[in-house]
Amino acid sequence: MRKFYFAMMMFLSANLYAQQKQDTVIKINDVVITENGFKTPISKQNRNVYIIDKEMIAKLPARSIQELLQYANGVDLRQRGPFGAQADISIDGGSFEQTVVLLNGTKIIDSQTAHNMLNLPIPIEAIERIEVVRGPAARIYGINSLTGAINIITKRPAKSGVLVDAHTGSNFEKDTEGTGKTFYNGGVQLGGVLTKEKQQHSLFGSHDQSNGYRFNTQFENTKLLYQGNFQFDDSNEFNASFGYTQNEFGANGFYAAPGDKNSIETVQTTLAAIQSKHILSNRWTLLPRLSYRYNFDNYRYFGNVNPNAGVSKHSTNSLAAEVTSTYKTNDGELGFGAEIRSEDINSSNIGNHRRENAGFYAQYRTSFFEKLNVNAGAYLNYNSSYKWQIYPGIDASYALTDEFKLIGSLGTSQRIPSFTDLYLNQRPGNIGNPDVKPENAFQSEIGLKFMQRQLTFNTSFFYRSIDNFIDWTRLVATEPFQANNVGSMITRGINFRSNYGVDINDDAKFNINLAYSYLDSRFKNMTQVLASKYQLSALKHQVTNTLDFKYHNFSVLLATRFNQRMTSKSYWINDFRLSQAINKFTIYLDAQNIFDTQYFEIGAIPLPSRWFSLGVKFVTL
Repeated sequence: MRKFYFAMMMFLSANLYAQQKQDTVIKINDVVITENGFKTPISKQNRNVYIIDKEMIAKLPARSIQELLQYANGVDLRQRGPFGAQADISIDGGSFEQTVVLLNGTKIIDSQTAHNMLNLPIPIEAIERIEVVRGPAARIYGINSLTGAINIITKRPAKSGVLVDAHTGSNFEKDTEGTGKTFYNGGVQLGGVLTKEKQQHSLFGSHDQSNGYRFNTQFENTKLLYQGNFQFDDSNEFNASFGYTQNEFGANGFYAAPGDKNSIETVQTTLAAIQSKHILSNRWTLLPRLSYRYNFDNYRYFGNVNPNAGVSKHSTNSLAAEVTSTYKTNDGELGFGAEIRSEDINSSNIGNHRRENAGFYAQYRTSFFEKLNVNAGAYLNYNSSYKWQIYPGIDASYALTDEFKLIGSLGTSQRIPSFTDLYLNQRPGNIGNPDVKPENAFQSEIGLKFMQRQLTFNTSFFYRSIDNFIDWTRLVATEPFQANNVGSMITRGINFRSNYGVDINDDAKFNINLAYSYLDSRFKNMTQVLASKYQLSALKHQVTNTLDFKYHNFSVLLATRFNQRMTSKSYWINDFRLSQAINKFTIYLDAQNIFDTQYFEIGAIPLPSRWFSLGVKFVTL
């Protein structure tokens, strides 16, 4: 048995949602979250879950998923390049391989490396909301949800219309090391929706490009997303989606500084999914899903200087099928299902490999009496390389009053090593280790939620142990870094989120979000190493704060982020957006890093200085 820590901390969160008119602060819209077929209003969630809703997405000075997530508390978004070029993502002190990303419930697992997991074909205008689930979630989402999950939900259209959104920006500095031109970025997003009585079709596309913010950081990014919804009758519906993205960027200092100054990388991703819903009776619902992901990664160490040397090419395929079913009993609800996944890679320096994975899960939700709700279950996993393992979990809530709720959870999960962890042969820099074992996590958490008309808050304390933590280490400086299980990572954390909103009058509204996370991560039974890549890179303190004010059709938002890692300097980043709506047009002005802070999120890669952008949007949707 693992030793676990179960303690308590006060205060809480929950998110506020859209008011019937246009803002987010007075009336709570109880967003329904779907987890393995269970539909749970956010106010009744037993877990530490919160939402970035479409109203907040529209207010934030962001044009990519990566930029949106940097404002999410507990989420560590570590960018190598800005504006969605490339970023690693983790939750509450985990590594970038320990968070699972989902698109409308479909898992996006990159078997090569999680560096490419956020290379998604989703223009920001197509997003309805982003659900952030903190803590091990194998019972709900299966493998790789070691520290949490991020589920991106796209919009389901209600009426026909079009969208045009164009923007341009600059830091007004020149590329003195290269072309001598002023740095800039610009892009356009287009969307069209056609709705009929029993079918809806939406098509979104975007193209963004920039000449960078320092030498060889230029990028060009194209995204395309189609979604179709069909309702055959009241009991049967069918959904299909297809997405493609190509992202090419200068990778100066990304992986092998300083020698990779001229490096260029191209990442192409194709996603396709079909799923249906069948209400077989007033008790029984069936939800099958089939999904496919193809990813191609072409890295050129010498860039265009010598395009035929130092080339690494990787292509991966992932095919998954899943069936989820829910059955309502007299006392609760039973969810059960199965999924199978096949993954393969064809790579110039990883080789050709294939593996299969099968998972079986069941959970039961019931209320023992009016104020106590319990959800318990387990996920049984079989992997062709690591055989059988089981991951149980339980969460519960108790309503102290109409506003206060006590929540608690015990969860377990697993992260299977990537093909890069196992087989990479990139001497003299990095090599894989075929003997590396899967990571396993156990977490206990207790918290308190408060939800009122104008004020919500959420606070929790958690203890997490990750055994067989995988890191890239070396014993002497002359050896390459190698993937190894280095011991157990013990993390104790406290997080707090709050939201307060008020109607000043019929025309003016004010809203404030404030969140703080503290993490204390330590290693136990750690192997002795000279250097490692991830052990000391986790956040220790994080503050996220947004203030927004709306008067008639004018709005202003100020966003503040504070990060301090275990072994690096702290920094504050401040951004704002001004917007003015005129009929169906909206004009917006963004300023990012307004105090021109110099900061680093990965290694010694400096991120952009102060940046200004101007955009205009036309929407009839």
